[in-house]
Amino acid sequence: MVSDESVATEEVASRRRHPDEMTLIEHLRELRRRLIISLIAIGVGAIVAFSFYNYILAFLRHPYCEVRPGHCQLLALSITDGLSLRTKVAFYGGLFGASPVVFWQLWRFITPGLYPHEKRYAVPFLVTSVMLFTGGAAVAYLVFPRALEFLRAIGGPSLTYFYTAPNYLSFILLLMVVFGVAFEFPVVLVGLELAGVVKPAALAKRRRWAIFIIFALVAIFIPTGDPISMLAMAIPLVLFYEGAIIIGRALGK
Repeated sequence: MVSDESVATEEVASRRRHPDEMTLIEHLRELRRRLIISLIAIGVGAIVAFSFYNYILAFLRHPYCEVRPGHCQLLALSITDGLSLRTKVAFYGGLFGASPVVFWQLWRFITPGLYPHEKRYAVPFLVTSVMLFTGGAAVAYLVFPRALEFLRAIGGPSLTYFYTAPNYLSFILLLMVVFGVAFEFPVVLVGLELAGVVKPAALAKRRRWAIFIIFALVAIFIPTGDPISMLAMAIPLVLFYEGAIIIGRALGK
């Protein structure tokens, strides 16, 4: 017969956690630590962006100057517009500059739940995430002049447009962030494939519905609402969807 002592020992061993497993409290502490590191990185990036404000402002104003060469001044209607504008540019600049750190902290927070062979994807995850976010922001920046032309023309020749600095910069910065976040779509899909949540075969089977949902969501959430920006976002997302299927099959998922 098995002794009571051996049974107790087996019960203790069965309850012993894997070294990478954490309790809820430990997860919350880890999340807080990762958030603090990310916020510090964003703060440092914001200080740098604050110092280079004039260069960043000229860069962001350039799409408007393409549409109206020599007549692309931005209006400030409030005494505090300059301060609020510089603060906003500093925040978005800090967020963009700190994106590698933020993505790395996100990965490190996810890592304890992964198997050792899955953790080797850390560097590809970081590099791909930063490249896709940057690429999305770049697409938004390049498309914005065409979108601006469309939005100016759709109202007819009777309208004269004067853009305030806060309104214009909030708009283009929001568009760049939305594109950057949307372009993380393939990273999410591949991550779900690695985790076994979805299979490439299931994604391929639901391809038509996925394309329909992508275009519908883009039409709803695109800030500009113009067809040029919609296509510039939706078409890459469809290609990313197909790419995630190919990568999932290559990884044997």
